Amino acid sequence: QVQFVESGGGLVQPGGSLRLSCAASGRIFSIYDWYRQAPGKQCELVASITIAGTTNYADSVKGRFAVSRDNSNNTVYLQMNSLKSEDTAVYYCHTRDLFSNDYWGQGTQVTVSS
Repeated sequence: QVQFVESGGGLVQPGGSLRLSCAASGRIFSIYDWYRQAPGKQCELVASITIAGTTNYADSVKGRFAVSRDNSNNTVYLQMNSLKSEDTAVYYCHTRDLFSNDYWGQGTQVTVSS
């Protein structure tokens, strides 16, 4: 089992940057993801990272967001640059165990507005 504690969200102007952190307790999982959900929209997979550091991104954030992880302290990061109003959402970290149990962070609000 794992518990996540997220931090780093907030209000930022368009074009600005934020860095989200997700500290995981318990064992280290092979893959960690970042999802987001905007009001009235479906939950969207934003980025994934494997334990080896292989990353994948949604087309909407490629070139602007970067996911990373520190396995020594079991923390995942999402660096978000060139933020747009459409990036406004609640962001969640996520993982899944071998039994297909899903684990989610509590969510952190990101608001991009002038």
